[in-house]
Formats: sequence, structure tokens, C-alpha cells
Amino acid sequence: MPEVTASKSWREELASLVEDTGIRYAGDGIGTTPAALETRRADFIGVEGLEGDGAEIESLKDQVKGFLKSVAEMLQELARGCRDIVQQNLGNEDSYIVKKLGGPWAKVSSRLSFMNEFLPEDRDPAHAWPVVFFVFILALAALGINTGHDSTIPVTKKVKIHPPSATRFQLLDGRYMAYHEQGVSADRARFSLIAPHSFLSSRFGGIPGIKTSLLEEFGIHMVTYDLPGFGESDPHPDRNLNSSAWDILSIANAVGVTDKFWVVGHSSGSIHAWAALRYIPDKIAGAAMFAPMVNPYDSAMSKEERQRTWEKWTFRRKMMYFLARRFPRFLPYFYRQSFLSGKHGQLDKWLSLSLGKKDRILIEDPNFEEYWQRDVEESICQRNPRPFVEEAVLQVSNWGFSLADLQVQKKRQGRGILPWLKSIYSQADLELTGFLGPVHIWQVCASSFPIYVSFG
Repeated sequence: MPEVTASKSWREELASLVEDTGIRYAGDGIGTTPAALETRRADFIGVEGLEGDGAEIESLKDQVKGFLKSVAEMLQELARGCRDIVQQNLGNEDSYIVKKLGGPWAKVSSRLSFMNEFLPEDRDPAHAWPVVFFVFILALAALGINTGHDSTIPVTKKVKIHPPSATRFQLLDGRYMAYHEQGVSADRARFSLIAPHSFLSSRFGGIPGIKTSLLEEFGIHMVTYDLPGFGESDPHPDRNLNSSAWDILSIANAVGVTDKFWVVGHSSGSIHAWAALRYIPDKIAGAAMFAPMVNPYDSAMSKEERQRTWEKWTFRRKMMYFLARRFPRFLPYFYRQSFLSGKHGQLDKWLSLSLGKKDRILIEDPNFEEYWQRDVEESICQRNPRPFVEEAVLQVSNWGFSLADLQVQKKRQGRGILPWLKSIYSQADLELTGFLGPVHIWQVCASSFPIYVSFG
């Protein structure tokens, strides 16, 4: 019996029966030797690499080239189709287009055939002239681009908010009214003027362009004020032209004017001057009107007078008057799109004016622009559209009087036989009605010549 030199464990005997797989059993688990793992990983990578070498991967650049090539081929086929359509319509003498335009085109071509002499002899006019026109259009387009690039775009200025700076006094109804004095003091004045401002203006724009030195030279004391809700004056929701006249009288008393005073009206501010002539005539020495406004819906105007008044206005101005008359609730929307938008704009668009050449030169002057923008900023400082709506409605509503009532005329006697007999046998002088003082009116007609009217 052979001698056994060394005894084998059961693990070694099991391993001798199978091929070495690289798996070893340890006491703490089953593991794989690093050598076996590296061998199989190399084999796997080698096989995968062989498979990858056999297939070509298309790059993104090649895909883009193929797409563009396909698009070019489709466009080429489309151009050929369009060419065939044009040849069938224009190259065929029986086509509808050739029948309609062939005769006129032949006449035009024959008349312009002399221009072919300016072309080189080896050039076909049918090919040369389209090239000339194409180059001409490109040149015009280039000039247009350069001109548009060089043009200066005006910068839109924002509306500034200024701190309160007005002198104010309190009325009997508790409202405060802001005013501004110019010229000499009230106690040294030869003449006292009170000037209500126009729409979209303030106490700074009573008489545009007037100089303080001129007022002092003639001994004039002028007072301008903010209408209710404008500038720094408190609003008055129930105001009318009667209350406006009494506001003027309250201002005169507040600044120390004891004698009669003059009222000055410019543009739409003249409606308040008209009201003073109507409701406080005993306190008014006279009136001066510059391009005064009349009620466009005045019932005393004839059809011809109303037509002559409306036909000279712009469409926007007519529309704003119509809205103020019929639908005033829509006015705040238009005001917020224009002068209440927080940005400055053009005077003629905001006020719907049709300006002449001299007027445009004036409003483009930097000094006037600065003055007008400051006046607008003061006018809208409360940012409330309601006072502007009230002013617009006041312009086109029933004023409570007609301008014909201000004319000097005999006072009407009562109807009947008895008043008639009294007028015959009475020795008393006839009583006159209307405003008895002087009224001066300056108006510019369509021919741009100023018209001066004075009565009283």
C-alpha cells in the first residue's frame, strides 16, 4: 500500500477535478482573483472594439451637410417649377396675361428703345436692364438704411414732480386756491389784471410770453391763478361758470384789489373771462381776449356759423368735443394716454391743434419748450383726470348765458299795452343791459392776418 506523504484537503481535491476558474472560497465569502478579472475585461473590450471598427458612426457635421444639400435640391426643383409656370404664362402668346399686357408693353418698349443705345453692343437688353434695375433698387435701399441710421431720434422727457411752491388763500367754502402775482404791487398799480389760464395750463401760463419788466413799466398788477383741481388749487366738483366768476372776485379781494379790474382770457381760458363779464359786471373795468373760445354747441349760432366753426378744426379736436358733450366718461382714458402718461409730448397733438409754419417754429424753440413743459408739469401735478374732464364738459355744455347777452342793448320791457304806454310817456332814460365796459378781442383768421375787434 503506497505511503501517503501528505493529505489533501477537500477544497484541493474539488479544484483538481475542474478547470481553474479563478474563483476561490475564503472563509468570509466567495471572491474572484484580480488576474481573472483583468483577463476577462480585456477579452470583452477586445471583442467590443472589433465590432465598433466594423460600423461607421456619422458625425453631426456630416448630418448638417446632408440636410443642407437636400434643401438646396428641393429649392432648385421649386425654382425650375416656377420658371416653367412663368414660361407657360408669359412665353405663350395665347396666355391671358400676354393678351392683356402684350400690347401696352410693346408700346412702352418701343418708346424706351432709345435707352438701349447706352448699353454695350455685346449685351442683350433683355438681360442687361433687369440687372440695372436690381442694382438701382439695392442702392436706394442702402441709402435709406444709412439715412435712417444717421437721423436723430428725439428723446422723450419724463414729467417732473415739483414740490409745492404756490401762494394760496382760503375761500369761504373752505377750498384753497393758488395764485401768482406779477408786476407792481396792488396798492401802486394803475391797472389790475386777473387772467384765468387755458386748458392744460396753470398759473404760470396766464398770458404766455409776457415780461415782468413790461408790466412794471406800465404800472400793471397782474394775478394769475390755478383753476379748481389744476396746479395746487383744491378741486371743486360742483363748479360752473357762475362759481368761476365768484372765484375771480374772491382772488381780487384776497390780493387787495379794491377798484375795478380787467380780466384777460386766452384760448379756452376766455370762457371764465366771459363768465366774469356776465355775473360780476360791476367789478369789471374791461376785458381783453386773445383767440377766445366760444361754445361750439351754442344754440344762438346759426347753422352756417356752426359749420364755419367746426370745419376748421382737426378730427381729433372734433372727437374730443363730441366725447365731452355726449360721453365724458371716456375722456380719462384719452388723457392718461397723452398728458397724464408721465411723459412729455407734442403740444399740437395733446391739444388737437392745427399749427402753421410760424407756430411750429415757435414751439420748437428751446426756451418756449422749457416754459411750456414747466407749465404742463404744474398743471397736472395732482395727477387727477377729473378736473380736466370737468373743464372739458364746461366748455361744451350750457353756459347759462349766450355771448349775445353781453352786447349792449336796451332792456326789454314787459309784454302788453301798459308797458308799451309807459315806454312812450315816461321821461326816464331807457335802461341798457349787457356789459357796458370795453372789450378788446384779438383773433387770427385763416389767412394768418390778426383781426382786432373792440366794442363797449
